[in-house]
Amino acid sequence: MQKRKVIIDCDPGIDDSLAILLALNSPELEVLGITTCSGNVPAKLGAENALKALQMCSSLNTPVYIGEEHPLKRELVTAQDTHGEDGIGENYYDKVTDGKLNSNGVDFIIETLKNNKDVSIIALGPLTNIAKAIMKDKEAFNNLDEFVSMGGAFRIHGNCSPVAEFNYWVDPHAANYVYKNLSKKIHMVGLDVTRKIVLTPNIIEFINRLDKDLAKYITQITRFYIDFHWYQEKIIGCVINDPLAVAYFIDRNICQGFESYTEVVEDGIAMGQSIVDSFNFYNKEPNSIVLTDADEKKFMYMFLKRVFKGYEDIIDSIEGVI
Repeated sequence: MQKRKVIIDCDPGIDDSLAILLALNSPELEVLGITTCSGNVPAKLGAENALKALQMCSSLNTPVYIGEEHPLKRELVTAQDTHGEDGIGENYYDKVTDGKLNSNGVDFIIETLKNNKDVSIIALGPLTNIAKAIMKDKEAFNNLDEFVSMGGAFRIHGNCSPVAEFNYWVDPHAANYVYKNLSKKIHMVGLDVTRKIVLTPNIIEFINRLDKDLAKYITQITRFYIDFHWYQEKIIGCVINDPLAVAYFIDRNICQGFESYTEVVEDGIAMGQSIVDSFNFYNKEPNSIVLTDADEKKFMYMFLKRVFKGYEDIIDSIEGVI
């Protein structure tokens, strides 16, 4: 099997951490590096959280690069009320000291693209690093294979305003710049599909019958997230947005959508809203593939089988749990 080379750009974050677990346990992917920007938490803290996720899947040889600390124009607003002050459920784990933590995330993205013609980017946070990289060296992105962005909302309400998804709301200027300047169509993995991906108490109870250490980590970091989802949305469990973007990149049958021109509102009451021209009012060339349907069971079986390797037969037998 020929692995696909990817950079994971993220802001860990609880669900980012789960997405890292999925990516590093997927044989189809060669993760060249992880870059962080500020979003759920400040970029440096997110990088430290990424190292913890890498430690949990014995992949500390994967380099982590700290990227942009601030959005392009607006003041940073984090989601530490959702993810905890430490970004991973207020567990305050010891720092990982034997990983590869670097600075200059934007330069890493540019240099990796310049030196390879088959690298894709899976962006799980605000698009600040990507916008900065395009501004600095747009030609490097001619080598980009594919670009997947967990962000946006099409026909569903937002999660930080009535109309906006958090990643695009944190840095709307970056999101809009990327949609207008990226040379490839953006696969928009938005709330329309990610809201279907819920880590339920049943699943958490089940994984605790499997790998105790990994299940303990997932249980600990999601507890805070579960409490937030109940308080905010009366969901029993928690929505894990980011792993779906990784799963979709691996298997396109998990989600379906359509091509459209999309832009992001930069200011005002609708700041961060993704405007999807599904009826082609603007008569512009599509710059995105907007996902609208997801097979949540197919996703969850993929996630569990890959993260909990060695338990595939047991996972296949839990039809009533998922």
